Amino acid sequence: MDIAVQAGLILLLGIAFFLIIGVPISIGVGISSVLAMFTIVDFDDGLLTSAQRMFTGINSFTLLAIPFFILAGVIMNNGGIATRLINCAKILAGRMPGSLAHTNILANMLFGSISGSAVASAAAVGSTMGELQAKEGYKREFSAAVNIASAPTGMLIPPSNIMIVFSLVSGGTSIAALFLAGYLPGILWGIACILVALFISKKRGYKSQIQISWKQRLLVILDAIPSLLLIVIVIGGIIGGVFTATEGSAIAVVYSLLLSFLYRSIKIKDLPNILLEATRTTSIVVFLIGVSSIMSWVMSFTNIPRLIADLLLSITDNMIFILLIMNIILLIVGTFMDPTPAVLIFTPIFLPIAESFGIDPIQFGIMMVLNLSIGTITPPVGPVLFVGVRVAKLPIESVIKPLMPFFLVSIAILLLVTFVPSISLFIPELFGLLK
Repeated sequence: MDIAVQAGLILLLGIAFFLIIGVPISIGVGISSVLAMFTIVDFDDGLLTSAQRMFTGINSFTLLAIPFFILAGVIMNNGGIATRLINCAKILAGRMPGSLAHTNILANMLFGSISGSAVASAAAVGSTMGELQAKEGYKREFSAAVNIASAPTGMLIPPSNIMIVFSLVSGGTSIAALFLAGYLPGILWGIACILVALFISKKRGYKSQIQISWKQRLLVILDAIPSLLLIVIVIGGIIGGVFTATEGSAIAVVYSLLLSFLYRSIKIKDLPNILLEATRTTSIVVFLIGVSSIMSWVMSFTNIPRLIADLLLSITDNMIFILLIMNIILLIVGTFMDPTPAVLIFTPIFLPIAESFGIDPIQFGIMMVLNLSIGTITPPVGPVLFVGVRVAKLPIESVIKPLMPFFLVSIAILLLVTFVPSISLFIPELFGLLK
């Protein structure tokens, strides 16, 4: 049997087996990659090469941005920032029918973009907005669906950890360009959710319950400005070339910590638990990147990406069909695999195929992130879906039907991003970040 076929089967069947028996994805990828390595070199050299590849994979200055952004997100979760953003979202929602649902969506977009975590957004915003909507007569299933469907917008609206991972594994795609490219798709997803919520709210007679004087509106907006300034400072500094993404992530930590102390929502005694929580999340991500580096080396050495490309191109050489096949595969993968390992595994396989059709790596990166973001709200393993129903205290099957309209519009946004390159590339091109 050809060495590439052997290695490919070990990787594919190994990862699938470990997922089925419930082994963490990082462990499954690591063991499968090391076993595949043994088809190329002997045992001793295989272990040595695996260790070297793990170290090389995580020995990156750019990678430091991930733990800093994770820490900044944890600080924000505990620092009273979510409440201020929700209050600001109430003002933005105005007096539209179903205004509390729109508040939930806008708050997820704001909080998700600052924290960079869809799961944290679903938990922080959903726990507050769910009860408010229930008191005003909204069905809990509808409220949960709104929260779940809109939480992943923060994976597209920067700063986004998953885009940093894509930049690393794609060979150094500009993080600044990726960040800017995520704005329009993320905002379009949020607007699509608002339109669905508006239609359902009108149909069910959900009225606006937000009665705030202009003076109160001004005070709420002023209270939220320091939190919103974080986006301006970090993203503006990265785009303007004032500092790198890694330096920007460190600034985000300092700024969010000072803001939380100013709000008196975090005390010195809270810092050890905050650091511990951030360390746990960071260790998972960094270990995944390390073991995926072994897998990437195996695939590169055995030319597995080229073999898969040849297989796809033997089916059709039509770019539209190739992109549809990629989207279908990524949507399926996203239903049972977290975005980070999926990006690490499938970018080396699909990106060369996309580039052969003249697709810009930035557009492909946004397409991939959007695909996998949809996977986070899709059963059976969607993490945002499970957090959303847990916060709402509902069984998962009860939110599937109300979630379907939101799921359909997210697919529509995905197709737009896939086949209309300007949606992703317009803003990076405007700032002169495209080659």
